[in-house]
Amino acid sequence: MLDAPVRDRQAERRKATRTEILQAAWEIARDKGVADLTLRDVADRIGMRAPSLYSYFRSKNDIYDAMFGQAWSDYLAVVDDVEPTLSADPRSALKQIARTFLDFAIADPARHQLMNQRTIPGFVPSPESYAPSVEVFERGRAHLARFGVEDLDQFDLFTALIGGLINAQQANDPGGDRWVRLLDDAMDMFADHVGLPR
Repeated sequence: MLDAPVRDRQAERRKATRTEILQAAWEIARDKGVADLTLRDVADRIGMRAPSLYSYFRSKNDIYDAMFGQAWSDYLAVVDDVEPTLSADPRSALKQIARTFLDFAIADPARHQLMNQRTIPGFVPSPESYAPSVEVFERGRAHLARFGVEDLDQFDLFTALIGGLINAQQANDPGGDRWVRLLDDAMDMFADHVGLPR
């Protein structure tokens, strides 16, 4: 047992506290909105003084950055699970890719807002936190390229259709299905536009 690694309990506690801070920040974002997150609210939620948060995060934007990275990393894990199950049929695969993102977005509007909308003045994600979103983007482009959809403008149209349905759903019928039920039709329209066989 002399060769067993020594646990760094201080690092473990620090990581656990950072995780607790992020969980509290997500709870507040879901309750009050992402833009209304305050350090005081986060500190109160976890029983800490607001200045003590600076031992774990340099600023409120640093918390947003960690949340952004966590959200995209969580979605990347979903992509990892879904990719092996993608249909060989291009139209079916398009719908599956679109449905996966739409369901993830609709499940947590605050998370979607931070991931995909510029609602926080002055917030720009760090390269480290932005990296998972870039990977999702590149993997999505690679899937569409497999089906012969290689033009960036076509991929942008694909993402805009999905994003538009998500935004309309969240703005006008939260909890309902008025716009999300149109996803398959929108993907068929897109597939027709780019010339995928039926």
